[in-house]
Amino acid sequence: MKHLLPFILSLLFFSCEKNINFTPRDAGEQVVVDASIESGRYPEVRLSRSLSYFSKLTPELLSGAFIHGAEITVSNGTKTHRLREYERTLQGGLKIYYYTADSLRPANAFRGEHGKEYHLSITVNGKKYTASTTIPYMKKTLDSLWWKPAPKSDDPTKAIVMGRFTDPPGYGNYIRYYMQVNDGPFYPPLTSAFDDQIVDGKTYDIQLESGVNRADDIDLEDYGFFYLGETITVKFCNIDKATFDFWRTMEYNYSSIGNPFSSPTKVLGNIQGGALGYFGGFAVQYRSISIQ
Repeated sequence: MKHLLPFILSLLFFSCEKNINFTPRDAGEQVVVDASIESGRYPEVRLSRSLSYFSKLTPELLSGAFIHGAEITVSNGTKTHRLREYERTLQGGLKIYYYTADSLRPANAFRGEHGKEYHLSITVNGKKYTASTTIPYMKKTLDSLWWKPAPKSDDPTKAIVMGRFTDPPGYGNYIRYYMQVNDGPFYPPLTSAFDDQIVDGKTYDIQLESGVNRADDIDLEDYGFFYLGETITVKFCNIDKATFDFWRTMEYNYSSIGNPFSSPTKVLGNIQGGALGYFGGFAVQYRSISIQ
């Protein structure tokens, strides 16, 4: 066998030089749903159209991708509320559009509650899309935060943030977390969704990584760290399995972009009717720490 090894390796080497040509299949335009409901907050839905893989992203293209005039309702089993479309202008002048509780019809509006199931219905150009989610009880908790100097760093201002968590006995506790620096937006880290296959029933300590805006270039050498003088807030969420599956597969696909050796993974959405995306429920806990 050892005499065959150089021959096999040579075949692998030369096979790498073979040109493979293919034409990507145009899947056509699809509705994309980004919908959520958090404990203590109104439901929020963002609707857009999928873009071509080869599209050159510009503020005009992104703003033009939003879907307007959709009929969207959310039900908690007792009340059904039709959402209203709103516009928000971000820094740089980019306009985004979203649907949330109609302030002109507050009577049947509702906020998310632990332990309740919610049903989403969307109608776009006569076509209907539906989804359901649950806001879990806050079973898994973030008990405490602390910081310490970044290991193996010559920069005395650089720090890492640690968290202590308690996972209740019994599998099936799923979480996602986001990080905020000072008064900035909440962003998830590169890997933000986790199950409890390894930590079931345990109290454990783990480093919390800094959040990232995936629309920006990410400095991997500086990723995960914080600095003296910053106030860090953790948005820690208990989620159901469908929400976990969506974000787990979405983040895996994001991390494998450009890697020729990665395995393709289907993003597991929960929208029925042919749309992409998800409707997720979040039980939310906040904790803050100042790095001084």
